[in-house]
Amino acid sequence: MDQRSSRPSGGSATASRARPAWWRRQSLSARLLLLSLGWITALIGLGGLALDRIVTGTLIRTFDERVAATLPVMIAAAELDPYGDVRFNREPVEPRFAEPYSGRYWQVSAKGRADFRSRSLWDRMLVLDLDRSCPLTCTSRYEGFEGEPLRLVERDAVLPGATTVFRFAVAERADGLDREVLRARRTLWIALGLLGLGLVLLAALQATIGLMPLKRLSAAIAGIRDGRQARVPETAVPPEVAPLVGELNALLEHSERVAEEGRMHAGNLAHALKTPISVLLNEAEAAGGPLAELVKREAAAMRRHVDHHLARARASARRGQSAARTPVWAALERVARAIERIYAGRGVVVDLAGDRGAVFRGEREDLEEMVGNLIDNAAKYGGGRVFVTVAAADGEVTVTVEDDGPGIPKGLEARLFERGLRLDTGEVGTGLGLAIVRDVAAIYGGEIRLAASEDLGGLMAVLRLPGAGHGGTPAGRGEPRPSLTPPPISATGSAPPAAVLP
Repeated sequence: MDQRSSRPSGGSATASRARPAWWRRQSLSARLLLLSLGWITALIGLGGLALDRIVTGTLIRTFDERVAATLPVMIAAAELDPYGDVRFNREPVEPRFAEPYSGRYWQVSAKGRADFRSRSLWDRMLVLDLDRSCPLTCTSRYEGFEGEPLRLVERDAVLPGATTVFRFAVAERADGLDREVLRARRTLWIALGLLGLGLVLLAALQATIGLMPLKRLSAAIAGIRDGRQARVPETAVPPEVAPLVGELNALLEHSERVAEEGRMHAGNLAHALKTPISVLLNEAEAAGGPLAELVKREAAAMRRHVDHHLARARASARRGQSAARTPVWAALERVARAIERIYAGRGVVVDLAGDRGAVFRGEREDLEEMVGNLIDNAAKYGGGRVFVTVAAADGEVTVTVEDDGPGIPKGLEARLFERGLRLDTGEVGTGLGLAIVRDVAAIYGGEIRLAASEDLGGLMAVLRLPGAGHGGTPAGRGEPRPSLTPPPISATGSAPPAAVLP
């Protein structure tokens, strides 16, 4: 077995699998913000810790240096008494050394010698670690007195004429130092927190403004998809995005050219087939006989397929290139007038009601083809009354067509969309109407469904299509639904005018 077959196909695929799934789902803005937030948090945290140590160390060092300033004075004033103990020829000048429990103390100690203490210590003494050598200044925190933390400064010294090492120590209460350190830390972290918040807001603003061209590009692409514009303008984007926009426009142009060529070829093929099909049908009509009936049946099927696919090709081409907006009410009025004239002998009346301002986001020819097929079916197979309702809401236009005919058996609604299927074979037609409506609606992202009409008792077809706002009367404030009582038909067989309400 070739071991190379088990290796990853590429480094990019391995890197993609290595990234967490939640990271791959994040937007560019979220990624930039998360990266900035992580970087700012790390810098603020590490920088804050370093500054905290520097500020705290400076405060403590300054405090210890002030306390240690007494040690040289003590060592200079120290001398031995006749018993070998330390005495001062002059006391350190500090009133608090003479005040009991004042918070400032001094003490001189040595191994085997009595401690020499300040009056401020009173009945207490500093417990010093004489085993530790302090040839230079030693500083530490002293917690030997309950409730009174001290900063302790020590130094070893050998007095003239003595061999004993004496430990000189000065201590001062550290409550004030602790409060100062706490105040400095609080101020530091509040300032760093505000700085970090400002940097995060700045990063968010930078990500928003920096990615705004991509958002405009996304809106432009949505406009192309919805038909509001044909190309992405290249003048309103920064140089970094301009190559992407150029390639996108080139791709759109190529797609339109391919679609137009396909539509043209489909139209040419359809028209080229129609003439031979018509010749076959005419010859079969003239010849008669079983073979002629077979030729007529198959030629009719061929014509149905040609008409169906030609309609789809026209709608697809117009949908891909169009930014049209079509008022629905005007299209319905034109179709209603045409249908009433065609079926005038049967007294067909088409009533319109609903939202006069509804606008279809698409071509007028496609809308009229869809509603024309539905109204034509209702007029052809109904009892003479067709009711059409228009509604617009949530970016969608709904056209409902009802008739007072016998309807269809329950469960056969889906089969009516099959090409060439007609439940009533006595009527003239190709059986393509509903299939064309379904396919053209699907091209626009719409749909059609069939049900029984509760008001008229016949078939109800509900066509849903993408809307484009309003061109007149607001939605929900159109025409009221008129009475559904079928109008009378005159004795002469002529139909009354269509019920178009004022």
